[in-house]
Amino acid sequence: MAGFQEIIGQEHIKEHLLHAMEQNKVSHAYLLQGELGAGKEFIAKAFAASLQCERGTGNACGQCRSCKQIESRNHPDVIWVTHEKPNTIGVEDIRTQLNQDIEIKPYYGPKKIYIISECEKMTVQAQNALLKTLEEPPSYGLIILLTTNAEALLSTILSRCVVLRMRPVEDSKIEEYLMNKLQIPDYKARVCAAFARGNIGKAKALAESEDFEHIKEEAVSLLKYIQDMEISEIIAAIKKINDYKFDISNYLDIIMVWFRDILLFKATKDPNALIFSEEIGPIKKIADRSSYEGIEMILESLEKAQNRLSANVNFELTMELLFLTIKEQS
Repeated sequence: MAGFQEIIGQEHIKEHLLHAMEQNKVSHAYLLQGELGAGKEFIAKAFAASLQCERGTGNACGQCRSCKQIESRNHPDVIWVTHEKPNTIGVEDIRTQLNQDIEIKPYYGPKKIYIISECEKMTVQAQNALLKTLEEPPSYGLIILLTTNAEALLSTILSRCVVLRMRPVEDSKIEEYLMNKLQIPDYKARVCAAFARGNIGKAKALAESEDFEHIKEEAVSLLKYIQDMEISEIIAAIKKINDYKFDISNYLDIIMVWFRDILLFKATKDPNALIFSEEIGPIKKIADRSSYEGIEMILESLEKAQNRLSANVNFELTMELLFLTIKEQS
């Protein structure tokens, strides 16, 4: 089990939790908010392991029985609250796995720790059931709530938790992680970090995705040669996008970063600041022939396409309108 030293970024959270342990002022409840894939579960596990570690050094050693059990989610005093219904955490889930269980003292750890992932899925009844325990927790009890949306929780829940909000991780730290831990080449790490927008989990998923590499190459090829393509060829390329098991927002992000690179190069003439620096030839060519107004129009069209797709507007129609704007303005 890795300790706090393995957490990438989130220095404010690490400092807060380490200080609480050093001062013996660990709260009975924490709420950790962050994007999907940002590393909430990793932080919760590192915190739990550090509290339960048999060496008692204030940071998980990763070697003792407790640390190994937490890593495999097999520690009797660290309970991950589960739910059978995919989109709902019901009142019985909270009552049986937490409220009733917390009355039993720890088996051998100093704490009895409950981690609730996706806690925004708790029903109002489940939240009220949890509230009863939050109001009068046993001294050894610790509840860690993980969420993408704290606003979905009752204000009475929030008021009884220490709320810690995750921040985007710097691109340089994400690149370093991808290169050192996953042996990703520097140029690929740079691209993945740019698309991840501070989300370490998303960067890792992109770096390990074969689809991402293929679709990035196809998107860039389309953007480089769109001026010479017939409408029928563009439509065929759009239909091919659906062959990939890939979040379409990532595809739009590729286009967004491409045109931001063009805008940046047009303004600065500096190739070193580009994400797609290996494509400097085509980027320079497009930047020279495009106007600032045209590039801004494309970036606005990208935002509109994202909104339309979020509203379930027809995919192919939305993409055709987008690529026609790109063809006209670049």
